[in-house]
Amino acid sequence: MRKLLVIEDGRAVQRALTRLFEPEGFTVEVSADGASALESLKASRPDLVLLDLRLPGMPGRDVCKEIKKEWPSLPVIIVSAKTDVWDKVLLLEMGADDYVTKPFSPRELLARVRAALRRTQKLAAEEKTEFGEVSVDFGKMEVTRKGEPVTLTPQEFKLLKFLTQNPERVVAREELLNEVWGYANYPSTRTVDNHILKLRQKLEKDAEEPRHFKTVHAVGYKFVP
Repeated sequence: MRKLLVIEDGRAVQRALTRLFEPEGFTVEVSADGASALESLKASRPDLVLLDLRLPGMPGRDVCKEIKKEWPSLPVIIVSAKTDVWDKVLLLEMGADDYVTKPFSPRELLARVRAALRRTQKLAAEEKTEFGEVSVDFGKMEVTRKGEPVTLTPQEFKLLKFLTQNPERVVAREELLNEVWGYANYPSTRTVDNHILKLRQKLEKDAEEPRHFKTVHAVGYKFVP
Protein backbone atom coordinates (compact mmCIF):
# COMPACT_ATOMS: atom_id res chain seq x y z
CA MET A 1 0.00 0.00 0.00
CA ARG A 2 1.12 3.54 -0.75
CA LYS A 3 1.68 5.71 2.30
CA LEU A 4 0.76 9.39 2.45
CA LEU A 5 1.84 11.86 5.10
CA VAL A 6 -0.71 14.66 5.53
CA ILE A 7 0.71 17.75 7.25
CA GLU A 8 -2.41 19.71 8.13
CA ASP A 9 -3.74 21.18 11.39
CA GLY A 10 -7.40 21.42 10.34
CA ARG A 11 -9.29 18.41 11.67
CA ALA A 12 -12.00 18.64 9.01
CA VAL A 13 -9.41 18.60 6.21
CA GLN A 14 -7.54 15.76 7.94
CA ARG A 15 -10.72 13.69 7.98
CA ALA A 16 -11.61 14.61 4.39
CA LEU A 17 -8.18 13.57 3.07
CA THR A 18 -8.25 10.34 5.05
CA ARG A 19 -11.72 9.50 3.70
CA LEU A 20 -10.56 10.33 0.17
CA PHE A 21 -7.38 8.26 0.06
CA GLU A 22 -7.94 5.24 2.29
CA PRO A 23 -10.66 3.69 0.05
CA GLU A 24 -8.20 4.09 -2.87
CA GLY A 25 -5.67 1.81 -1.19
CA PHE A 26 -3.51 4.41 0.57
CA THR A 27 -2.34 4.41 4.17
CA VAL A 28 -2.76 7.92 5.59
CA GLU A 29 -0.67 9.31 8.44
CA VAL A 30 -1.47 12.77 9.82
CA SER A 31 0.76 15.38 11.47
CA ALA A 32 -0.72 18.64 12.74
CA ASP A 33 2.49 20.67 12.62
CA GLY A 34 5.84 20.80 10.84
CA ALA A 35 8.06 19.70 13.74
CA SER A 36 6.14 16.48 14.38
CA ALA A 37 5.95 15.83 10.64
CA LEU A 38 9.74 16.00 10.28
CA GLU A 39 10.15 13.60 13.20
CA SER A 40 7.65 11.24 11.57
CA LEU A 41 9.62 11.39 8.32
CA LYS A 42 12.81 10.40 10.10
CA ALA A 43 11.07 7.40 11.63
CA SER A 44 9.22 6.19 8.53
CA ARG A 45 9.36 7.67 5.05
CA PRO A 46 6.05 7.93 3.15
CA ASP A 47 5.62 7.76 -0.63
CA LEU A 48 4.24 11.30 -0.86
CA VAL A 49 3.55 14.34 1.36
CA LEU A 50 0.46 16.57 1.27
CA LEU A 51 1.44 19.85 2.93
CA ASP A 52 -0.61 22.83 4.12
CA LEU A 53 1.19 26.19 4.24
CA ARG A 54 -0.64 27.66 7.24
CA LEU A 55 0.66 25.56 10.10
CA PRO A 56 1.19 26.34 13.78
CA GLY A 57 4.82 26.96 14.68
CA MET A 58 7.07 26.17 11.73
CA PRO A 59 5.65 27.72 8.49
CA GLY A 60 4.69 25.35 5.70
CA ARG A 61 7.23 26.79 3.25
CA ASP A 62 10.02 26.07 5.77
CA VAL A 63 8.72 22.53 6.19
CA CYS A 64 8.82 22.10 2.41
CA LYS A 65 12.37 23.42 2.31
CA GLU A 66 13.51 21.01 5.03
CA ILE A 67 11.83 18.02 3.40
CA LYS A 68 13.46 18.72 0.04
CA LYS A 69 16.81 19.32 1.71
CA GLU A 70 16.80 15.98 3.52
CA TRP A 71 14.70 13.87 1.13
CA PRO A 72 14.99 15.52 -2.31
CA SER A 73 13.26 12.71 -4.21
CA LEU A 74 10.20 12.62 -1.92
CA PRO A 75 7.24 14.20 -3.78
CA VAL A 76 5.51 17.06 -1.97
CA ILE A 77 2.14 18.48 -3.04
CA ILE A 78 1.07 21.76 -1.45
CA VAL A 79 -2.62 21.83 -0.50
CA SER A 80 -3.34 25.34 0.73
CA ALA A 81 -5.85 28.16 0.73
CA LYS A 82 -3.12 30.61 -0.25
CA THR A 83 -3.45 31.62 -3.89
CA ASP A 84 -0.65 34.18 -4.32
CA VAL A 85 1.09 33.33 -7.60
CA TRP A 86 4.47 34.19 -6.08
CA ASP A 87 3.89 31.67 -3.31
CA LYS A 88 3.34 29.03 -5.97
CA VAL A 89 6.43 30.02 -7.94
CA LEU A 90 8.60 30.13 -4.82
CA LEU A 91 7.42 26.74 -3.58
CA LEU A 92 7.87 25.11 -6.97
CA GLU A 93 11.37 26.55 -7.15
CA MET A 94 12.05 25.13 -3.69
CA GLY A 95 11.15 21.67 -4.99
CA ALA A 96 7.40 21.26 -4.40
CA ASP A 97 6.00 18.92 -7.05
CA ASP A 98 2.54 20.46 -7.34
CA TYR A 99 0.23 23.07 -5.80
CA VAL A 100 -3.48 22.51 -5.22
CA THR A 101 -5.64 25.37 -3.92
CA LYS A 102 -8.36 24.84 -1.30
CA PRO A 103 -11.20 24.17 -1.71
CA PHE A 104 -10.02 21.34 -3.94
CA SER A 105 -11.77 18.83 -6.13
CA PRO A 106 -11.27 15.37 -4.54
CA ARG A 107 -10.99 13.69 -7.94
CA GLU A 108 -8.47 16.27 -9.15
CA LEU A 109 -6.33 15.91 -6.02
CA LEU A 110 -6.40 12.13 -6.31
CA ALA A 111 -5.34 12.38 -9.96
CA ARG A 112 -2.47 14.75 -9.09
CA VAL A 113 -1.22 12.47 -6.34
CA ARG A 114 -1.22 9.50 -8.70
CA ALA A 115 0.54 11.54 -11.40
CA ALA A 116 3.24 12.65 -8.93
CA LEU A 117 3.79 9.05 -7.82
CA ARG A 118 4.11 7.90 -11.46
CA ARG A 119 6.69 10.62 -12.15
CA THR A 120 8.63 9.63 -9.06
CA GLN A 121 8.61 5.96 -10.06
CA LYS A 122 9.87 6.85 -13.53
CA LEU A 123 12.63 9.07 -12.18
CA ALA A 124 13.66 6.43 -9.65
CA ALA A 125 14.03 3.88 -12.44
CA GLU A 126 16.15 6.33 -14.43
CA GLU A 127 18.22 7.52 -11.49
CA LYS A 128 20.43 4.49 -11.16
CA THR A 129 24.00 4.17 -12.31
CA GLU A 130 27.01 1.92 -11.89
CA PHE A 131 30.73 2.47 -12.36
CA GLY A 132 33.68 0.42 -11.20
CA GLU A 133 32.77 -1.19 -7.89
CA VAL A 134 30.03 1.35 -7.20
CA SER A 135 26.23 1.20 -7.58
CA VAL A 136 24.11 4.32 -7.05
CA ASP A 137 20.36 4.76 -6.63
CA PHE A 138 19.73 8.51 -6.59
CA GLY A 139 16.01 8.08 -6.02
CA LYS A 140 16.64 6.26 -2.73
CA MET A 141 19.88 8.16 -2.05
CA GLU A 142 21.73 4.88 -1.61
CA VAL A 143 25.30 4.03 -2.63
CA THR A 144 27.13 0.73 -2.34
CA ARG A 145 30.74 -0.16 -3.07
CA LYS A 146 31.61 -3.86 -3.36
CA GLY A 147 28.09 -4.47 -2.08
CA GLU A 148 28.68 -2.51 1.12
CA PRO A 149 26.71 0.69 1.88
CA VAL A 150 28.54 4.00 1.62
CA THR A 151 27.31 7.11 3.42
CA LEU A 152 27.29 10.35 1.41
CA THR A 153 26.14 13.78 2.52
CA PRO A 154 23.27 15.40 0.53
CA GLN A 155 25.78 17.75 -1.13
CA GLU A 156 28.06 14.85 -2.09
CA PHE A 157 25.03 13.16 -3.66
CA LYS A 158 24.25 16.29 -5.67
CA LEU A 159 27.83 16.57 -6.88
CA LEU A 160 27.97 12.87 -7.76
CA LYS A 161 24.69 13.10 -9.66
CA PHE A 162 25.81 16.09 -11.70
CA LEU A 163 29.12 14.44 -12.61
CA THR A 164 27.55 11.10 -13.57
CA GLN A 165 25.02 12.93 -15.74
CA ASN A 166 27.90 14.60 -17.59
CA PRO A 167 30.34 11.74 -18.24
CA GLU A 168 33.62 12.33 -20.09
CA ARG A 169 33.04 16.10 -20.07
CA VAL A 170 35.51 18.48 -18.50
CA VAL A 171 33.59 20.55 -15.97
CA ALA A 172 35.10 23.75 -14.57
CA ARG A 173 35.02 24.37 -10.83
CA GLU A 174 32.93 27.49 -11.42
CA GLU A 175 30.30 25.48 -13.30
CA LEU A 176 30.12 22.99 -10.45
CA LEU A 177 29.64 25.86 -8.01
CA ASN A 178 26.81 27.24 -10.14
CA GLU A 179 25.05 23.96 -10.85
CA VAL A 180 25.56 22.06 -7.60
CA TRP A 181 25.76 24.76 -4.93
CA GLY A 182 23.92 27.65 -6.59
CA TYR A 183 24.53 31.36 -6.32
CA ALA A 184 22.69 31.66 -3.02
CA ASN A 185 25.39 29.74 -1.16
CA TYR A 186 28.36 30.63 -3.32
CA PRO A 187 31.47 29.16 -1.63
CA SER A 188 35.08 29.13 -2.83
CA THR A 189 36.39 26.71 -5.43
CA ARG A 190 38.18 24.98 -2.56
CA THR A 191 34.77 23.67 -1.52
CA VAL A 192 34.57 21.78 -4.81
CA ASP A 193 38.06 20.33 -4.33
CA ASN A 194 37.19 19.14 -0.83
CA HIS A 195 34.00 17.42 -2.02
CA ILE A 196 35.79 15.73 -4.91
CA LEU A 197 38.39 14.47 -2.44
CA LYS A 198 35.62 13.01 -0.27
CA LEU A 199 34.06 11.23 -3.28
CA ARG A 200 37.45 9.78 -4.18
CA GLN A 201 38.05 8.56 -0.64
CA LYS A 202 34.63 6.94 -0.45
CA LEU A 203 34.18 5.60 -3.99
CA GLU A 204 37.57 5.12 -5.68
CA LYS A 205 39.59 1.94 -5.36
CA ASP A 206 42.66 4.13 -4.84
CA ALA A 207 41.97 7.76 -3.91
CA GLU A 208 45.58 8.67 -4.74
CA GLU A 209 45.23 7.32 -8.29
CA PRO A 210 41.58 8.03 -9.17
CA ARG A 211 40.06 6.26 -12.19
CA HIS A 212 36.64 7.93 -12.16
CA PHE A 213 37.01 11.43 -10.69
CA LYS A 214 39.81 12.89 -12.76
CA THR A 215 41.49 16.25 -12.26
CA VAL A 216 41.95 18.37 -15.38
CA HIS A 217 44.82 20.67 -14.55
CA ALA A 218 43.93 24.39 -14.23
CA VAL A 219 40.33 23.74 -15.33
CA GLY A 220 38.31 21.39 -13.14
CA TYR A 221 37.25 17.77 -13.17
CA LYS A 222 36.02 14.99 -15.45
CA PHE A 223 33.97 11.93 -14.54
CA VAL A 224 34.99 8.73 -16.32
CA PRO A 225 32.55 5.79 -15.85
